[in-house]
Amino acid sequence: MRGLLAAGLERRERGYRGRFAPSPTGPLHRGNLRTALLGWLVARRRRGEWLLRIDDLDAPRNRPGAEEAILADLRWLGLTWDGPPIRQSTRRGIYASVLSALRRAGALYPCRCSRRLLADISAPHGALAVYPGLCRTAPPQWGPVEGRLPSWRLRLGPGSLAWPEHGRLAVSVDGPRQVGDVVLRRADGLVAYHLATAVDELALGIEEVLRGEDLRASTGAQVAVMAALGASPPRYAHVPLWRDASGQRLSKREGAEGLAGYRARGLDAAGVIGELAASLDLVPSGTRLSAADLLAGLEADRLEGALRGTDARTLGTGGREGRQA
Repeated sequence: MRGLLAAGLERRERGYRGRFAPSPTGPLHRGNLRTALLGWLVARRRRGEWLLRIDDLDAPRNRPGAEEAILADLRWLGLTWDGPPIRQSTRRGIYASVLSALRRAGALYPCRCSRRLLADISAPHGALAVYPGLCRTAPPQWGPVEGRLPSWRLRLGPGSLAWPEHGRLAVSVDGPRQVGDVVLRRADGLVAYHLATAVDELALGIEEVLRGEDLRASTGAQVAVMAALGASPPRYAHVPLWRDASGQRLSKREGAEGLAGYRARGLDAAGVIGELAASLDLVPSGTRLSAADLLAGLEADRLEGALRGTDARTLGTGGREGRQA
């Protein structure tokens, strides 16, 4: 396990490597497509690699044919990836090895708190509070009790968690107060999202994690896993969510439109790439072009502006690190 992580960290140092990691729970929606395009542009402009990882561990949520549709959509848009698709479902042995190592090191403890109990102690506004450690000091019972297995939580030590974030010098949070003891294996035996994601970013040598702003809140938990494994995190870039002309986030109905909706409006691949790129202020509205043509004519400051959610026409190319997007 340590050799795999070490090889991944060494690969990170050899050049840019990004990834796109959809779940096969349905077709790619508008926001997914835009994030994929931006990630592909960044990787290709930096002459790096862009991996496609299918996050399919939660089998009950996967939909038949969804993975094939995702691959077909990306190919239709000209967003080619490097190497074969990587499926998390084929990597369960890796995650199990990591869990076993963490458990042997005393970094995990069993938790029998139900969702209902945790909901009762959640924050007043409805957001789930940081886990209060109810099972932290209880005698560890790893086996079933009344037919129910425990979840496995990471025993997070005191101190801060920090990671590099695009457009900032660094981000730092208080681990116990802002992240808490996250679940790494669910009570149903499934590997938790944070564990699988953190391990894959390290083992695959991902240099930058480019994803939507809505996933920013997951970063602390994943960095906590990486810290427990003695590894430094990659850089993160969280893309601003797609908003309309008035600045409002697109509704679920509008945001859920994928390629089927675009095609119903009569758009071909060049039209879709143009609309996605225009939403990032990379090209004027109404532009039609291929992904390859977009890449060939892309200006560095406009790409930087898209990453930071700032109008690229007002963004300089230097001296802006440390500013929040």
